Amino acid sequence: MQNKKTILWDWNGTLLDDTRICIDAINILLKERGKNEINESIYRNIFTFPVRDYYARAGFDFDEEAFEKPALEFIEYYEKMIRKAMLYYDVRETLSAFRDSGYHQIILSAMQQDFLNTLVTRHKIEHFFSHISGIDNHYAAGKVENARRLLAKLEGMTGEICLVGDTIHDYEVGHKLGIRVILVSRGHQSEERLKKTGCEVVKNLSEVRKLL
Repeated sequence: MQNKKTILWDWNGTLLDDTRICIDAINILLKERGKNEINESIYRNIFTFPVRDYYARAGFDFDEEAFEKPALEFIEYYEKMIRKAMLYYDVRETLSAFRDSGYHQIILSAMQQDFLNTLVTRHKIEHFFSHISGIDNHYAAGKVENARRLLAKLEGMTGEICLVGDTIHDYEVGHKLGIRVILVSRGHQSEERLKKTGCEVVKNLSEVRKLL
């Protein structure tokens, strides 16, 4: 067990293909406020953490309203629309392959914990993971401390650790933890932005398997 390798999987945009839903939900809010809607290219080039900064880039004015108002409205729309979101086509095959190779697999997400549990269970992949770790609020404030607490629990139980995500924030989390990071470029941020981090960037999970 002590030499068992571990993969920390991001959820949104890495395992769950929800980019289009996020764009549709934010556009509803923008349209309600008489602001310009965004397309996928714009979204993938402005999405960031903390999400407050992303909202500002999208056109929300926090002198007119508190950030929490559109943030909570977004969650309401997202939760209604998320049933349309599917796992990426190569997720189950990849999780199975790493399980069969003896990897320890964990979900590390900036999604609210109860909602994360519901979605993972809905897609019937919970059995692949020893831990499913989200956050305790809806504002996606980040996951560095969450990751540290999680890895502290696993100290002495794992060998090499790799974080697989789809955002610059995932790179920042991995960098602060001192672990390897692989970024998948089909999620919430553009390939060009991800490559600027200097870490490994791939197009799909098949390429992740080749690297690991």
